[in-house]
Amino acid sequence: MKKPYAPQSLPLDSLDWVRFVSLIGPANAELARYDGILQGILNPRVLLSPLTTNEAVLSSKIEGTQASLQEVLEFEASPDLRTEKREDILEILNYRKAMQLSVDWLKSKPITLNMIKDVHNTLLDSVRGKDKARGQFRRLQNWIGKPGTPMEEAMYIPPDPMFLMDHLSNFEKYIHFDEKDRLVQLAIVHAQFEIIHPFLDGNGRLGRILIPLFLYEKKALGSPMFYISEYLESHRDEYYARLNAITSDGQWNDWIEFFLKAVLEQAKNNSAKAKAILDLYNAKKDKIMAVTHSQYTVKILDTLFKTPIFNMTDFIKISGIPKASATRILNILKKEEMLAVLHQGRGRSPGVMAFTKLLKICG
Repeated sequence: MKKPYAPQSLPLDSLDWVRFVSLIGPANAELARYDGILQGILNPRVLLSPLTTNEAVLSSKIEGTQASLQEVLEFEASPDLRTEKREDILEILNYRKAMQLSVDWLKSKPITLNMIKDVHNTLLDSVRGKDKARGQFRRLQNWIGKPGTPMEEAMYIPPDPMFLMDHLSNFEKYIHFDEKDRLVQLAIVHAQFEIIHPFLDGNGRLGRILIPLFLYEKKALGSPMFYISEYLESHRDEYYARLNAITSDGQWNDWIEFFLKAVLEQAKNNSAKAKAILDLYNAKKDKIMAVTHSQYTVKILDTLFKTPIFNMTDFIKISGIPKASATRILNILKKEEMLAVLHQGRGRSPGVMAFTKLLKICG
């Protein structure tokens, strides 16, 4: 029978740095270009809010959830609507809350094991896995395999819980280690977290949350907004295969090469989407001003970008625009076909509208 895996201590001393040279430069350059775009956005948390939600959607999808970005946003606008994907959606919303908790933590403190436990506590709050030692490092042996697989037939058995804190202490120290290249270091950090598998559930999602947080702490990004799950989800089989090859054959170099390619390609993709969103914001700013002649143009825009699917009540609350003005403005935007009606209002249930051009960029 397989025994629990004993992770290598970090930093690693057997990496083929020459092999990474052709990727390290381009990946760092693309990341810097993306950060330059972020720096040029006045309020990236507002403008890129749908991308942040989509990261939660795609990271959760890797773990098996099926809800789409539009379904998540529609649920937020109409939480009373019945949907068979409710549990999936709640997991995705928790992911977004956990990400925000992490960002708030990093405003005053570095990444720590206590932060990771707090994030896990939020991630599994009131959803599947909530009873699996939420917010606590595991004290039981876990294993990875097909559902119902006994440990004797497991694909992978993480470290013995008796030695878990030793591995986690080494992991935490390595996060703050001055490695030769921060992207190679990030590849190792992400993989080592998944190898240690410190929780009974939620390890994959939490490991992906750590990616933008690490880039932010290392000052590779001015805002902790890097959306890598799109690449990892579209290359899911290779993603898992490269991680598994570390523990089965010690293939760290193959994993790092894969991860650097992921950062390179996703940085390009993130840049294109961020540019498109910024261009859309500027174009709609002029358009909304022209058709509404409203003093609330910026408030309108910020609300549409923050919540591209919304109901009238939430729009008024988020924007702070008086009801009469908000009603007039939204009617104009519908007439101009800038907004689409997803659900007509009925009785006490307000209608739900969508800013479809933004959704097309983000989805």
